[in-house]
Amino acid sequence: MTGALVAGGAVGIGIYLLYRALFPSRPGLSSRLAAFDAARRHEEELAAAGRMSPTLERVGGIRAKLGRELVKTAEARGWKMRSIRADLAITERSLEAFLATKFLLPAAALVFMPVVVAYFTLLGVGVSFQIPLWICVAFAAIFFFFPDMQLRQEAAERRADFRHAVGAFLDLVSMNLAGGRGVPEALMTAAGVGEGWAMPRIRDALANARITGQTPWQALGRLGDELDIAELRDLAGALALVADDGAQVRKSLSARAASMRTRELSDLEGKAGERSQSMLVAQLFLCAGFLVFLVYPAVMRVIVS
Repeated sequence: MTGALVAGGAVGIGIYLLYRALFPSRPGLSSRLAAFDAARRHEEELAAAGRMSPTLERVGGIRAKLGRELVKTAEARGWKMRSIRADLAITERSLEAFLATKFLLPAAALVFMPVVVAYFTLLGVGVSFQIPLWICVAFAAIFFFFPDMQLRQEAAERRADFRHAVGAFLDLVSMNLAGGRGVPEALMTAAGVGEGWAMPRIRDALANARITGQTPWQALGRLGDELDIAELRDLAGALALVADDGAQVRKSLSARAASMRTRELSDLEGKAGERSQSMLVAQLFLCAGFLVFLVYPAVMRVIVS
């Protein structure tokens, strides 16, 4: 009875999803206008930059078409996904490829259900569909959340690297201000010195701000919002408040760089402490296993005798 109910529910959900995919609901006027404005702003930014955005990923074939349809569906439903977009922006991936991967991995797990059934049949477990069905559903759920976990982990590592680059960028800006340059010139000169993947992002943001007529701190604030980097947003706010006083800017940037280095050092010390504790636990398990190895012959001798 339970298997029939589960199978009926799965079939009903599949038919409903198929109907929604084939005959999607028409989006409202507000969602259409919001999607049109977002597409226009995106095209204007790309035209002003004179090149493709570095966050776009080359995706071809069925995966690209599926990803575009999923993105249209999400935008029509009004799903913002700000955290996911920020993680994708800092890892230089596209939303289309991410959504297509989240859809294709669980689908692949469900498609392999006949293979699982055949395997259980060869083992002699039986031909009941309940066990293979639950196994495929469990794997589908795991595969559905796996891209999110991988993206979140990679984005956290990239943000840590970016914060380290921001600290060095603040030191370079402070030194340029001490040399007599103005704030915009100091920002551009400091961004042109560093290498890696973080400094070009800052350099491109400042160059695009010069083309579009924005201030450098507005560009840094937008980059901080796009990548979800709080340090860039704080830097943009500080530069906007004290842009006319070079000495105050230099002191503020030096203090921010020092505080970022202190926090980074404390984070490294905390990670080192966690690894030390994990190593201590591993050593305790080894000691416990060695004690069992020593005591086992004597205990068995007492039990047998």
